Amino acid sequence: MTTSPTRSPGKMSRRGNTGPTAYDFRRPIKLSREHIRTLQIAFETYARSCGTLFTTRLRVVSSVSLVSIEQLNYDEYVASLSNPTVLAVVSIDPLPGTVLVEMASSAVMTAIDHMLGGPGGAQPERPLTEVEMPLLRGLLERMLGELRYGFETLVDISPKLKDIEYNAQFLRAHQPGDAVVIASFEMKIGTEECVASICLPFSTILPVLEKQETIELTAAERMVRDTSFRNLTAGLSAAPIDVAVRFQPIRMRTDDIVDLRPGDVVPLGHPTSVPLEVTVNETVFAHAVPGNQGARLACLVVPSPKEEERR
Repeated sequence: MTTSPTRSPGKMSRRGNTGPTAYDFRRPIKLSREHIRTLQIAFETYARSCGTLFTTRLRVVSSVSLVSIEQLNYDEYVASLSNPTVLAVVSIDPLPGTVLVEMASSAVMTAIDHMLGGPGGAQPERPLTEVEMPLLRGLLERMLGELRYGFETLVDISPKLKDIEYNAQFLRAHQPGDAVVIASFEMKIGTEECVASICLPFSTILPVLEKQETIELTAAERMVRDTSFRNLTAGLSAAPIDVAVRFQPIRMRTDDIVDLRPGDVVPLGHPTSVPLEVTVNETVFAHAVPGNQGARLACLVVPSPKEEERR
């Protein structure tokens, strides 16, 4: 499912595969095949239920089928929509974020015409009247019920219709660069055909998909994983690192450093009562006092000054 349909009211057209897709560094995290397959099952269930809903509610042969699932930025999605179009702004408690359900204006007008007993056919492009708007809201609320049914195996959501808009350019449901998941559907209501879509925030749906991941390992795979973990732990434990013991740093003027000669004495200013710092890669991780062990210089690790103060 790699095609992405171009949206236009009342017509269906699709872009062919034009070759390799450029990597977008703005979207380093992408849906895996497993995630897309999980969403595909949920949206196909929703599509079948919606087709049945339209047929019984509008009393005309209707169908809804899933066309594609893709990950875009929100501004890319908005740019692909026709103007005007019908956008339902939906909340999906308890999940955060806003979901958009988009349908072509011609399909909405055809559905309303059938609900009012009309034959369908060519429809005018105009805003809905006060009589038509409640009919659309009722239909959308029924569709949201089917969306809940489609996703019930993934997460229990309660979709609620918040608002209806006609121009996506004026709707700021998300930031332009936000990643979203777009499910596109081929919708047929009688003789009317169009492409509808559902826009889900990527940050909202990804945690749900990750919870569905279950990796079952065989006994041989578990043995390989455990062996690799033990080898990695042993290798890290035996890896040599450079450790330094140092006095507190001091500040010097450039001309004083240039004038230094062998035999000069530089006062460090390190108090004799303060332990030295034990560092790795400029990070202090312990404190110690100098000493020796036989003929070798050594240091004794002691509590840090802060630990001494707490005592």
